[in-house]
Amino acid sequence: MKKMNFHIVKRDQVSWKYSFLIRALAILASLLVSAVVITLLTQKNPIAIYSSMIKGAFGSSLRIWSLVQNIAVLLCISLAVTPAFKMKFWNCGAEGQVLVGGLATVSVMMFLGDSLPYPALVAVMILASVLAGIIWAVIPAFFKAMWNTNETLFTLMMNYVAIQLVAFFLKYFVKSGSGVLTPMPEYGLPVIFNQPYLLNIITVAVLTAVVYVYLKKTKQGYEISVVGESENTARYIGINVRKVIVRTLVVSGALCGIAGLILVGGTNHTISTTTAGGRGFTAIMVSWLAKFNPIYMILTSFLIVFLEKGAGQVSTDFRLPSAISDIVTGIILFFIIGCEFFLQYKILISKNGKEND
Repeated sequence: MKKMNFHIVKRDQVSWKYSFLIRALAILASLLVSAVVITLLTQKNPIAIYSSMIKGAFGSSLRIWSLVQNIAVLLCISLAVTPAFKMKFWNCGAEGQVLVGGLATVSVMMFLGDSLPYPALVAVMILASVLAGIIWAVIPAFFKAMWNTNETLFTLMMNYVAIQLVAFFLKYFVKSGSGVLTPMPEYGLPVIFNQPYLLNIITVAVLTAVVYVYLKKTKQGYEISVVGESENTARYIGINVRKVIVRTLVVSGALCGIAGLILVGGTNHTISTTTAGGRGFTAIMVSWLAKFNPIYMILTSFLIVFLEKGAGQVSTDFRLPSAISDIVTGIILFFIIGCEFFLQYKILISKNGKEND
């Protein structure tokens, strides 16, 4: 009787054609499984469900602009966490860094809006948001560089501090006691071509190109990669690891600050404790799925936002519990994440000492 053994072996390199094929098959399989689940749970036509999802994202020009705006914000935060994650500094504090960037922005709008010329006001808003994001990111980076503290716990705790800072701000400065700050669109970022989100989208598009070049083509990007591979190797070849850690978190914090500026100054024109909306954690998944490649992050950001918009529309059109749409979203993400196994590894079957794919 022949004995068959299975071995899992890491792949050396995968062609883009194979990568595309595996991901396409994963999405197709997820849609088929989701269709079965929808039919069993709701007795609804799966095609109608999928049509509703597309309608929720692309049903009107306003929805399309909202979709692209949300993609831009999520992409900006994903760009922010990527340098740190590529260095294997597990920055889970993007949520807080975005919030303090937004808090700095709204503070400038509230207290300097009437006393500065508009161009100077915008410049101060940008400077304040970037500086606030940097400070919030560098604090855990400094402790990590000097005393090797656990950056995951440290950055997570900083999120809660940022939320409480925003809560205190709202309680102290909103005199009505409602905790809701009235929007201040007159002090927001400029509107170009009568499209309120266009400047946000252009800004993030430029940042995507800049971060791509920074990570792929510069000496600092190379140092980030080396430190991420092995700190001992980095020290051996003369890289100052402490400096790289702090410098990289300066970049991450600055980008999170810009995301806060976009959300507060360019979108909401106000702030609340939920302004970041969990995007700081979603951005981690976006970055990881894209293999820390800023260009691929455009696609993964689109996928996540499309699923969120579509899920909300499904709940509205069919009067279904939000859990149903969340289940569909979870199934699709499960297959997409799971297909990464087949891109990273291959299964070898051995018969009588011989191995075959």
